[in-house]
Amino acid sequence: MSGFAAAEYQARLDRAQDMMGKAGLGALLLTTEPEIRYFTGFLTRFWESPSRPWFLVVPVTGHPVAVIPSIGRALMEKTWVQDIRCWSSPDLEDDGVSLLAETLEDVAPEGLIGAPSGHETHLRMPLADFGRLCAMVGVERMAEDAGIMRRLRMVKSEAEIAAIRTACDVAGRAFARVGEIAGVGVPLSRVFRDFQRLCLEEGADWVPYLAGGAGPLGYDDVISPATDAPLEHGDVLMLDTGLVVDGYFCDFDRNFAVGAPAPQVEAAWETLLQATEAGLKAARPGARACDVFAAMDRIVGGGEAGRLGHGLGMQLTEWPSLVSGDRTELSTGMVLTLEPGIAVPGGGILVHEENIVLRQDGAEVLSPRATGPLQRI
Repeated sequence: MSGFAAAEYQARLDRAQDMMGKAGLGALLLTTEPEIRYFTGFLTRFWESPSRPWFLVVPVTGHPVAVIPSIGRALMEKTWVQDIRCWSSPDLEDDGVSLLAETLEDVAPEGLIGAPSGHETHLRMPLADFGRLCAMVGVERMAEDAGIMRRLRMVKSEAEIAAIRTACDVAGRAFARVGEIAGVGVPLSRVFRDFQRLCLEEGADWVPYLAGGAGPLGYDDVISPATDAPLEHGDVLMLDTGLVVDGYFCDFDRNFAVGAPAPQVEAAWETLLQATEAGLKAARPGARACDVFAAMDRIVGGGEAGRLGHGLGMQLTEWPSLVSGDRTELSTGMVLTLEPGIAVPGGGILVHEENIVLRQDGAEVLSPRATGPLQRI
């Protein structure tokens, strides 16, 4: 169970129900892990199993109702949710669909039933079962959620910000120990395994994401798994981690020089730091996501990643995207990554990433900020 007080979830519910009333929704139907956890605190890695569907109904008045497989009852009872309706799953004939339809008719007999349907959403139930549900409650009642979940989750509470800051601190301590595990002759695959160990030793609950690369003039991409190739003198090593503490992610990378870096690597690194500083200055309440992108892009001159940062929280990547076309207005409480990348002349790329939160007077850096020359190991 996520470690927040019941008042945190009540505040989230109050905001959601105010938005739902204005949008004419009788209920939200939620089927994915972060949305269900957002209102309940139901934290488990059992979501890795795709065998069972899970549902949460958030009515426009009253409290959320969990409609879940019976295997999850004991854990859900430890949350603030009191109305928990279960069936034995997997049921090959009716895997919770009838129970869900009955619940919707019970707690939300009127109004539209909204489900998240924009970017970064999916429906985590079989399409055939969703069709059966629509037939049971009336297809005319099924609707989009009017962007409510996106708007709710983009702005973090102080409790959420504290959890993300803790995750950043854990990763920062692990990054500070990279010299213990990396050096000339060490296979990159061993560095990856050992870095995950360091993250766990420093306090991570788990490490769902680790990518990176190494090469003499940067690396080919920023999403590759590790190979067994040994680090060589003059390489740049990059590790990018998304570790979790209390259900919240950090997401930032660090670059290390294995010995003395080439002059063009040092120049590219300095440019990345300048771009990050420009992003920090641009990331203010009232600005737009595209403004922060433009501030960094003017310095690094574009790249192949498609964006130069994104939202961060219960998931590794959240809305908004720092791209030229995202006009999302930034507001106090948003947690973002700044992630400029640059091509190294004659070689690969370098990418640098920091995690920030927007305050009334500008951006506060949550990750232990990288400054100065490229760190050597």
